[in-house]
This record gives sequence, structure tokens and C-alpha cells, in this order.
Amino acid sequence: MNIPFKLRPYQQEAVDATLSHFRKSDESAVIVLPTGAGKSLVIAELARLARRRILVLTHVKELVEQNHAKYESYGLTAGIFSAGLKRRENHHQVTFASVQSVSANLDQFRDEYSLVIIDECHRVSGEETSQYQQIIKLLQQQNASLKVLGLTATPYRLAMGWIYQYHYRGFVRGSEEAQDKPFQHCIYELPLSYMINQGYLTRPELVNAAVAQYDFSALPRDRFGEYAERDVNQLLGKHQRVTRAIIEQVIELAADRRGVMIFAATVDHAREITGYLPEDQAALITGATDLTDRDRLIQRFKQRQLKYLVNVSVLTTGFDAPHVDFIAILRPTQSVSLYQQIVGRGLRLAEGKQDCLVIDYAGNHVNLYHPEVGEPKPNPDSEPVQVFCPGCGFANIFWGKTDAEGRVIEHYGRRCQGLLEPADGDKPAGPNGRPQQCEYRFRFKECPHCGGENDIAARNCGQCHEAIIDPDDQLKDALQLKDAMVLRCAGIALGVAGSKLRITYHGEDGEELGESFDFSKPAQRTIFNRLFGRRFAKGQAPRSFSSIDEVLGLQALLPAPDFVVARKQKHYWQVQERIFDYQGSYRKANEA
Repeated sequence: MNIPFKLRPYQQEAVDATLSHFRKSDESAVIVLPTGAGKSLVIAELARLARRRILVLTHVKELVEQNHAKYESYGLTAGIFSAGLKRRENHHQVTFASVQSVSANLDQFRDEYSLVIIDECHRVSGEETSQYQQIIKLLQQQNASLKVLGLTATPYRLAMGWIYQYHYRGFVRGSEEAQDKPFQHCIYELPLSYMINQGYLTRPELVNAAVAQYDFSALPRDRFGEYAERDVNQLLGKHQRVTRAIIEQVIELAADRRGVMIFAATVDHAREITGYLPEDQAALITGATDLTDRDRLIQRFKQRQLKYLVNVSVLTTGFDAPHVDFIAILRPTQSVSLYQQIVGRGLRLAEGKQDCLVIDYAGNHVNLYHPEVGEPKPNPDSEPVQVFCPGCGFANIFWGKTDAEGRVIEHYGRRCQGLLEPADGDKPAGPNGRPQQCEYRFRFKECPHCGGENDIAARNCGQCHEAIIDPDDQLKDALQLKDAMVLRCAGIALGVAGSKLRITYHGEDGEELGESFDFSKPAQRTIFNRLFGRRFAKGQAPRSFSSIDEVLGLQALLPAPDFVVARKQKHYWQVQERIFDYQGSYRKANEA
């Protein structure tokens, strides 16, 4: 057979990884390749190698058409099942289809398929009622050994987190308890930096906005770190001069550029932007744009009849215009994945294209080359930090903060993400013969019954299965008692009285509580080390202190509890509970 395309080395590696995985497992898998890496060629090669029926799904007709064309360029014939393309062919060995069309015609897909490939698979949710899951469930009824493979540049959803559980490099995504991820394994991944350094993608020129920026930092965010459209429109409405200045700069900088994509925050914002652009050179596309008009405008842009294309959240995936060499980001986002998808629109190679200018006018402060951390940003000044596990040595990536020298001074990780490889001759200890996730926890809730360490959100102990008291219930109950004090702790101070180490807890309003640990008594040292030594340096370097002098020499790294609960005795307050790593409805001192 005359093969028109020679796979790049990494594309062949992705194909080989897929074959290797599915020869030994039926569990679903994901391939992660940056935007512009040529996922359609990987799909075409896998389809070419298949001996039984396969179904290739995606969410937009442009990708259905693109993937189908790559496959047929091999000289092979495949079907298309897509209402948007006005074709309903499902009798071929290989069918390229839109998920919407298949979902609406499930009765026509009752044959036995061996493999389902899902392009842009970050759109797949874990909910059984979703269109993708309904299709997979139906095909599994015909073939219990159905293989499911996803391809994406960004394997992360704000509402779900990572879309897979296990990574082939030996770590997990999310908690061991999470069972709702649509894919089990990531079997191959390539970073964006590799693609650019090897010349497979255009180098982005990341430039800070020179004239003006929007400041979205004061707006309230939802639990995913995103902003409400109403709030954004209200802010932007007050800063029309800023928008005009930004677009004036975009036009000036675009003088020597071929194609400019502008990503707006809202539909109203996009209309305002378009109004400032040269009328005969600009087009606006939103989710409400008529499909025929949308296709016509996109074609005019690709043919370079239009220079500027303004859009609102509709051209971040499934859009291929290699001549684009200027990306202007005027919308806020906390999602590294979305940011990478946006910038990726301008990174495809094109003849004569030297680079792609990228200007962020929304102050997103996103590191284009850094992967997702896996959780929404705890606060605006958080950044990805590397935290080594004291238990297994795995280098975790968590949100955190660093000092001027780059040292980690805070991180928000809970449990080590490393997978423990079995010793020679041993079988993996985890479920289904998988390696076991490292048990080390940087933040934890201690079981009052057995002393076991659990996730800070756990309701029952993972070791003895007894119920663990919810910290919110503890605080609520204490606040209702006349002889109890709840101190919102802002910090601690140490003192010495003979063999006793005195800890004073300072409240945010100046109140104080104190307790002592007698280091001459082993039992007292043990309690101190369980409370403070185990959490030393944010859990990064747990210690067992043997002397007071040792504690005093390292007191700056001792943890402070978020709340301290005490009960009134005759002449003093006795500390009864210290609540560390609190997450709940009550405000902590540093959140004032």
C-alpha cells in the first residue's frame, strides 16, 4: 500500500503505545498530544491497522471531515455518519461520526465494534446519561471487550478534574476513591515544549500587554475559579476606553501579521471589539451564529479574505487555520487547558510563518508550558510548585507559593500522587493488579478511634471504617456551649518552663490560649510529634523531635492549627481540640 504520510516519531510511539496497551488490557486509555501535533494521523494509522469494525467519534463536523480525509488519503474507504455533513453511512469497517448523530440514531449501531476512538476526548464526562457514555454502553452490550481510546491536548475538565486515573509514568490523578473518571489510563503524553523545541510547532512570542489590561481580580469566582458573565459584562462596560486602546494596539501590531484571532470574554464584549476593527477585514462568531454563516466566515478567514476573527468560546477546539500568527486574549480564565487550546490555534506550522504573537490582555498569569495542577487555583497568587514526598520520593506538582529565591513556602497538596512499583516477584498491591498509590498524606484528618490518617474531607476512616467527626460539627457544637472557646488561630508562639514546652495560640482579635508539653515524658513528646512533628514544614519533612532546643531551632516551620477549641475549667481554659488543614464553611484567620 502506498502510504501518503510518514508518521513522525512521536506519532508512531503513540500508535505503538496503543497497540501495546490494548493487547494486555481492555481498560480505557487516553493519548495526550498538544494542539497541532497531528492527532488525525494517529487516528488514521490506528484505523488502518484495525482488522475489525471501529467507530471514530468527535463533537464537531469539521473534525469528522478532517479525520475522515486523513484516513481516505491512505487509499482506503470509510463511512461518515454526521447530520451536519448530510451523510449517514454506517456499513463500512471504519466509520467517522459525530457523537450527536450517533446518539440520536443508536438503533443503527447495534453491530459489534472492537474499538471506539474519541477525538477531543476531554469533552467526555463520567455521567452515564451523557451521549458518549450511552454510545459506549450500547457497544459494550455487543462486545464486552470493547476498547475505548481517547485523544486530546488537554485531559482536564474544570468540573471533573483529570479525565483519567493512572499515568504511565507512575502517578495517579485525583484520589484513589474517585471512580467517575471516563478513562482509566494515560498511555502516552508529549509536552508542548517538546513539540516547539523540535520544530513541530511554531514558537509563540509571549508578550505582556503594553498599553492596557483588564483587571478581573476583584470579581467573585465560582468553585471552578471562573467568573459570571453578568459580572464580566458589568466590569467591561465601565472600561470601554480600555477595550478601544487594546484593539488599537492589536491593529497596530497586526500590520505585518497574516491572521489574527481575538478571544472575547462575552458576546457583548465581542460585539464591542468587532466594532473597533476594520469592517471589511473582521468577522464575529459566537455560539448563536447561524451554521451556514459560520462556515462561510471561517472559509473567508482561512482564505485570508478576512484578517481578524473574533469569537466567544467556540473556536478553541476543532479549528485549523495554520496561517494564524497573532492571538489576542481578552477573556479571563483560570484553566491552563483552555489557555493552551486558545494559544494552540496559532501554533500550527505554515510556510513563511516565523512565530505566533500571543498577548494576554486579561492578566491570566498562566504558564503556557506547565501542565494542569488538577485543582482550581486556591488564590490568585498561587503557582505550580514541586513537592517531594517524604515517603516515596515522588515529585508532586501542587498549587503553592514560593519566596524570592524560589523556595516553596506553602503548598495545597493533600496526598502523594506517586504509584508504588511492586518489589521484584511481587504482584501489584492495588485493585485489578495495578500499582498501589503512595499512602503518604501532606494534609490529613486523624481518626479518633484508631489514629489512622485520612483525607481531610473523609467522613469515615479508611482503616477502621468508623465515623470521623466533621470539623464543622465540632465548631458548631463548641460555639453553642457557654463554657467553650473557639479561637480562630492567626499564629503560635513558643516558650520554655523547665522541661515543658509552652505553646501559645494567638487569635486574630488578640485572644490567647495555651498548653504545655513535658518533653521529659515520652508520652508527652509522642503527642507533640503526632500533632506538630508529623505536619512539620507543611508535611514535606515530618520530624520526631527529641528535645525542646530542637523544636525552638526550627519553630518557624512548625504548623499552626486553623482553630483551637478549649473548655473552661475552674481557673483556666484547657485546650481540647486543634483543627489543622480545615476546609469548611467557617472563615479562617488568614481569610479576613
